[in-house]
Amino acid sequence: MTERAPLSRKLSAIAESATLKVDAKAKALQAAGRPVISYAAGEPDFATPQFIVDAAAAALTDPSNFRYTPAAGLPVLREAIAAKTLRDSGLEVDPSQIIVTNGGKQAVYQAFQAVVNPGDEVLLPAPYWTTYPEAIALADGVPVEVFAGADQDYKVTVEQLEAARTDRTTALVFVSPSNPTGAVYTPDETRAIGEWAVEHGIWIVSDEIYQNLVYEGVRAVSIVEAVPDAANQTILVNGVAKTYAMTGWRLGWMVGPQDAIKVAANLQSHLCSNVNNIAQRAALAALTGPQTEAEQMRLAFDRRRRLIVSELSKIDGVTVPNPLGAFYAYPDVRGLLGREWRGKTPTTTLELADLILEEAEVAVVPGEAFGPSGYLRLSYALGDDALLEGVQRLQQLFSA
Repeated sequence: MTERAPLSRKLSAIAESATLKVDAKAKALQAAGRPVISYAAGEPDFATPQFIVDAAAAALTDPSNFRYTPAAGLPVLREAIAAKTLRDSGLEVDPSQIIVTNGGKQAVYQAFQAVVNPGDEVLLPAPYWTTYPEAIALADGVPVEVFAGADQDYKVTVEQLEAARTDRTTALVFVSPSNPTGAVYTPDETRAIGEWAVEHGIWIVSDEIYQNLVYEGVRAVSIVEAVPDAANQTILVNGVAKTYAMTGWRLGWMVGPQDAIKVAANLQSHLCSNVNNIAQRAALAALTGPQTEAEQMRLAFDRRRRLIVSELSKIDGVTVPNPLGAFYAYPDVRGLLGREWRGKTPTTTLELADLILEEAEVAVVPGEAFGPSGYLRLSYALGDDALLEGVQRLQQLFSA
């Protein structure tokens, strides 16, 4: 019998999402009865606001929602997204420049598919969200990491980007606020990077999913607002998941120049057709309805942010840059490595995260998921009591 043909080499090279893997492990331990506190998932612990749920329920009574609709999204939702893009990103776009996607991840995937050709290099500031390098690889691109550590508040400079640029560089990933670090670029920093990209004709894939989750009076200025000339070479990625506690609704979008959106829309027409119409109606309600509950969630995240930074900073060997956006703390824990803790001496944050899970029953994501070792990501999108108890367990584990 002839041996079966091999699986796809491209897909076989793709790694499982590290954040989802850690979260799944934590949930399995919880199901087994262990009191694990998980900081792994980037997912608000709040319920989706009721008026959004009500809009979805009402949509179930309209038979038109049970049929195919335009692959790029409901026209009324694309109009609402255009209004949000003008309001929050300072960019006026036609609804035809928008594609509604199955969550932000699909938008990220399609963005790279639209602007990356085989062998193209994509500059990827690190620490980065674990999906970016895999999505670049799926487009046959080559991710080129550009690392900025805690001493730079995890923000890369134009000088670093220029040093990494080659004649094969065609795209740049720009994320502010950042997952995993919570870093927010200043308007001047954003402008400098945007102007550099325009000068060199480099595409920008700008993930703005956390743009409304900012603190201490900070505003996340969009790169297309800072540098209007960048709009013709920028794809914005966004969605309702984080701001409105709608991760499971799977509703995102991408905004960009007509030619890029056209090729991405062609891809989506074959990939999945339209996004679930009920979720689209829910997203429409989220964007056009009252923002009171979204603001209440943001204030709760801010309270938790201040708490986790304060408590983590009490641990000797831990440095915590102040995150001004998203809902993550990204402490530098290199001071904990190479030291003995309860009979074990971790030398990497992979080993340190395993030690923390076994000894303190706390789930964190190691820095290796986002770039170099030496760091941990902790999402503070969990209840106040659990958040404090988890950090106190870490304080006890690493007490001298």
